[in-house]
Amino acid sequence: MSSTSNPIGLFDSGVGGLTVAHAISTLLPKEQLIYYGDTEHLPYGDKSKETIVRYALGIADFLLKKGAKVILIACNSASTNAFNEVKKHVGKKAHVLNVVDPVVEHVVDSEEVQQVGVNGTKATIHSETYPRRIIAKREDLAVSSLATPLLVPMIEEGFVFDDISNAVIRSYLGRKDLDGIDSLILGCTHYPIIRNQISRYYNFEVNVIDTSRIVDSYQQAFLEKKGLLAETRAGDDTFYVSDHTEYFDAIARMFFNRRIELRRKSIW
Repeated sequence: MSSTSNPIGLFDSGVGGLTVAHAISTLLPKEQLIYYGDTEHLPYGDKSKETIVRYALGIADFLLKKGAKVILIACNSASTNAFNEVKKHVGKKAHVLNVVDPVVEHVVDSEEVQQVGVNGTKATIHSETYPRRIIAKREDLAVSSLATPLLVPMIEEGFVFDDISNAVIRSYLGRKDLDGIDSLILGCTHYPIIRNQISRYYNFEVNVIDTSRIVDSYQQAFLEKKGLLAETRAGDDTFYVSDHTEYFDAIARMFFNRRIELRRKSIW
């Protein structure tokens, strides 16, 4: 198993995982990050389970070669469809975490949550992972789900904070699927980018859960428990993409308040 000075590896299909990466760098500034955005194959949400597993295993191997002590699957579609396969594949070479379990624990431990909604990609929603795991821990909770597949390509193409994104959000959330919810799980790491727009749609009367912060608080506790918290920073963060996109660069600069050097690396 790796030492405390080894980096945290995390991956997503595109820019969404940057919400998690930014939260990690804020909460754990001594940790070195290696990020892989599989922009060549985005979005994962409309892919089959078998395809998502194949991509996830390839990226896990890449992050292992980079010495990752932890591999965080910073993608709900991959977390719900490939976590067990990645964990088995990696074995004892590194710890593997996902973005679903921390959010489920947060929701079931929150007494004020009585009727929770989940929105996400088709792959995430069709897996039924969130409702299955939530209800297994709290039978009294009502869980509603809604696939919102256009949100990821919308965000990846830069349509945020404008009339187009507001119209798409209204079209989805105006459906009856999520009627009556008091809380909403953003079941995709892309969605925190438009969290304020979603909150505004609900007139700030629905608790739109900031999943990135929950995941990173969970990871901090996990590293502390395993004795893997970095004592000193070993090096600069590194960001890889399988195919370069201008918007990825723009979003990275927005989150980190500096220019991020993107390295194009296709592993297929």
